[in-house]
Amino acid sequence: MKGGDGMIQLSGISHQFNIGTKGKERVVPVLHNIDLKVEKGEIVAIVGRSGSGKSTLLNLMSGYIRPTAGDITVQGQAVTKLDEGQWANFRLANYGFIFQSFQLIASMTAYQNVELPLVLKGVPSAEREKRVDELMEKLGLQQYMSHYPGELSGGQQQRVSVARSLILKPPIVLADEPSGSLDSDNERELLTMIQQLNHEFGITFVIITHDEQVASIAHRTIGLRDGRIVNSESRRGSYEV
Repeated sequence: MKGGDGMIQLSGISHQFNIGTKGKERVVPVLHNIDLKVEKGEIVAIVGRSGSGKSTLLNLMSGYIRPTAGDITVQGQAVTKLDEGQWANFRLANYGFIFQSFQLIASMTAYQNVELPLVLKGVPSAEREKRVDELMEKLGLQQYMSHYPGELSGGQQQRVSVARSLILKPPIVLADEPSGSLDSDNERELLTMIQQLNHEFGITFVIITHDEQVASIAHRTIGLRDGRIVNSESRRGSYEV
């Protein structure tokens, strides 16, 4: 584990979904009294079988859903009761996201996809161009700037997705099964990139995964089963490339 400043703190988090029509709703408990602290500069992998509550936990951290009970603090700010507009601004300032399905906009070039968060934040065009050029060069994407997602391989699309997640220089990146659509070579490249970004820039990563190869780069793995934390294991992040 690195550092001592908590980046994300979950206290007594429980969550349930109400399924069915009004008057015939069925309560489905998903998470039960979760206490979890993610330190600054950590890579944390949250692992568990399908249905264990991993994705719900990530969605709670990112503010896309609100917990039924408990409190969440991110970078010292209590975020549980933020309204939708406040959460949108908070996400833009504090989070980057890496998705299994890449979530690139098909009608935009790789350059435009990476630039989009800067546009949404109102960054002037000259500054946008400078930052996008620098980042895409760093990630080996300069030759693909004018390509559309459909013209890129899965590994190239994932690199574009990573670039977009980093363009606002977020302190935290949340990744949901980030290598799920990649072959073994591209998975290895992605995991190496995550380690380098963590080491060079101190970015905190929270990764949802069921893949032991992905979990092996983490400083700490959190095991979920039936919505409860069942183990927490510190490790060196010893993935071999």
